[in-house]
Amino acid sequence: MTDFQNSYGRLARFYRTLAMSLALISSGMALAAAAGETVPDKNGKLANKVALITGAGSGMGREIALLFAKEGAAVVVADIDGISAGKTAETIRNARGQALAVTADVAREQDVSRMVDTTVSTYGRLDILVNNAGIFDMLVPAGEVIDELWDRVIATNLTGPMRVIRKTLPVFEKQNGGVIVNTASIAGYTGARGGGAAYIASKHGVIGLTKNVAFNYKDKNIRCNAVAPGRVETGIRANSEKLAGAQTLHDATVSRWKDIENAVTAGYVTNRRKASPDEIAKAVLFLASDDASFVNGSILTVDGAWTAY
Repeated sequence: MTDFQNSYGRLARFYRTLAMSLALISSGMALAAAAGETVPDKNGKLANKVALITGAGSGMGREIALLFAKEGAAVVVADIDGISAGKTAETIRNARGQALAVTADVAREQDVSRMVDTTVSTYGRLDILVNNAGIFDMLVPAGEVIDELWDRVIATNLTGPMRVIRKTLPVFEKQNGGVIVNTASIAGYTGARGGGAAYIASKHGVIGLTKNVAFNYKDKNIRCNAVAPGRVETGIRANSEKLAGAQTLHDATVSRWKDIENAVTAGYVTNRRKASPDEIAKAVLFLASDDASFVNGSILTVDGAWTAY
């Protein structure tokens, strides 16, 4: 056999091996897509960014985490339910993304510190914070709310985001910038439509906190915005019962305030369709990305025109 034939044979084997490798990669990507996983885009809107997302084990938080990973971010999936956080992170990693699961209750300051410290020690930086963890109060009005429910809702929905922001700001300042997206609600605009006394108060507070942080840190290249969803298909009611007994309190007292509940829920007819979690995730992606580079201190309503009525 001539030297030419030997060289040709080696070259042919090389290309066959290359073709098989490319086929395997393509097959793996197809399988990931079929399984509902998203292959990261190295040139995506969040390429080379590190994002910390609270409440990312399910619902909106999970969809935000999956979308951010698809857009190229390394994602820290934080949730009070460590099992669900692990499943979200595993889904991202199975699609060749970068993800780390952290079990954290944002109502506990030590968990907040550990969560942020773990993010920075693992990835060396933190570029995007999404304060998404939250619980609901099942419309319980002021005359019936008990301290335990009030305290838990405020601690999770308002004090928690404040503490995560407080812990994150020095990291952003050291890096000369960063982005915060808070999950508010149309309940932050209304008096009753979006929740009970505790939930309404917490979301009004989130909107105020968002604007305060945005103005005070704008000159340090730190942006802070919020998304304000209407009704969304999530498991927040079941989670709120598990964490705060919201449904139990509702059921035990509602006979005394059924007229209030009827008046509040009557407005649901003006917006029958709930948003899907991925519809909210897309709005959060916009606020977190450079597409929103001059958007700061804004509240993006995503409610299908519910508050337009």
